[in-house]
Amino acid sequence: MSDYILEVRNVTKDFPGVRALDDVSFRVKKGEIHGICGENGAGKSTLMNVVSGVLPVGTYEGEVLIHGQEVHFRSVRDSEKVGLTIMHQELALSPYLSIYENLFLGHAGTRFGIINWDDLLARSRPYLGRVGLKDRPETVVSKLGVGKQQLVEIARALSKNTEILILDEPTASLNDEESEKLLELIMELRKEGLTCVLISHKLNEVLKVADSITVLRDGRSIQTWDTHTDEVTRAMLIKGMVGRDMTHLYPEKTPKIGDTVFEVKNWTVYHPEYHDMKVVDNASFQLRKGEILGFCGPMGAGRTELMMSLFGRSYGSRSEGEVYHHGEKVEFASPRDAIRKGIGYVSEDRKSLGLILIQDVKTNIANSSLDKLSRWGVMDSFKEVDAAERYRKSLNIKTPSITQMVRNLSGGNQQKVVLARCLLAEPDIFIVDEPTRGIDVGAKYEIYTILNELAAAGKSIIMVTSEMPEAIGMADRIYVMNEGEIKGCLDRDEATQEKIMHMALE
Repeated sequence: MSDYILEVRNVTKDFPGVRALDDVSFRVKKGEIHGICGENGAGKSTLMNVVSGVLPVGTYEGEVLIHGQEVHFRSVRDSEKVGLTIMHQELALSPYLSIYENLFLGHAGTRFGIINWDDLLARSRPYLGRVGLKDRPETVVSKLGVGKQQLVEIARALSKNTEILILDEPTASLNDEESEKLLELIMELRKEGLTCVLISHKLNEVLKVADSITVLRDGRSIQTWDTHTDEVTRAMLIKGMVGRDMTHLYPEKTPKIGDTVFEVKNWTVYHPEYHDMKVVDNASFQLRKGEILGFCGPMGAGRTELMMSLFGRSYGSRSEGEVYHHGEKVEFASPRDAIRKGIGYVSEDRKSLGLILIQDVKTNIANSSLDKLSRWGVMDSFKEVDAAERYRKSLNIKTPSITQMVRNLSGGNQQKVVLARCLLAEPDIFIVDEPTRGIDVGAKYEIYTILNELAAAGKSIIMVTSEMPEAIGMADRIYVMNEGEIKGCLDRDEATQEKIMHMALE
């Protein structure tokens, strides 16, 4: 029997206009955690879709072997029959079903066509205990946070007698504490003999848990390291991913900051369902011309809710306070009104709130600027194409064509499409919420450069981020939030992670 539980040999996969995988090979030993790293568009998700049967045999060239035997998966159900389960970044849970119903969804088993729900309830408890989820199995999944939903997904995989678990960006939507708990669980499952393939942009996490690491670049497997015998560093992984050294993770800049252009006074926001609950409490801040203003704080601090409520009251049952734009008191009645008055917003959830995935690149870029691109209510297709091509080139959006469906782009390029749409509307104030979430270091650097160029051109930027190093590396000033309140403000020169945490928790 082979020492390797999973082998990929010379896999090549083409999509119309692009080669996603080019002669990729790697091997995974039984009971190890194997990390897969690469830039957005490097082919990581496509590779895992080949391995798991999402892309069926016949749609790619090359071989996939399990326990030394070549397999020919025609669907995910085929791969699950041999003990391989994939957990996608977008969780595949039904929010309206309970934990235990989700656990056995698709493989509940019946007797004479009838499901024994009491039996499933009893069988669910050992799996939930194994992943450390203490909530009652009858709890509806929509009542759980994202971290606990990840545990439900893993418990569901275990209920299928999984030997190989593929995790695609499992910590992308988690805070530091939730991420740490999930990584500890993965290491515990390794002790029990489970084999994991971990795809992640968070290189520190990969280095912490992986026994071996493979780097992909431009659809090719560049190198595999054994972390027990090789001295693998973050710098080595970054160089393998982007093909060059990145001594500076944040581009250098010389800020030219002017007068105050946007001011919020005593802003209070109430929960959309519980109308007496304050989500943001008496927040006040100022934004100056040419400034990148950071907003930091733990998950649930109220940062996103604050920004959404300012952007045309798109969050909350009601809001109170005053907003001044260039010294003039303003009210944004709707997101459209905010856009017309020079406010741009890039959502933290690009797939649900930022993009229309079933539309192409040019349509997504044009969506917020229809007035500019139309005449007498009729779209000028020449203007639309010209604008989309201009931003495709200036932002280096990697797509075979502006007619490509945006759902087929990598995460980093999807984020650039969202930025392009915002730029086309020509706002003077940009609100960018988690602008680099779920994208690799190379794409992050490109987006940081775009933000710096906007600031240098006199635009003003509010950047909400959960990553304190990102705030310290990019922002000219940092407001710290927690529990709906602004706890204080730090200048760039005095900001440290310790000061930010101390201010948030005091």
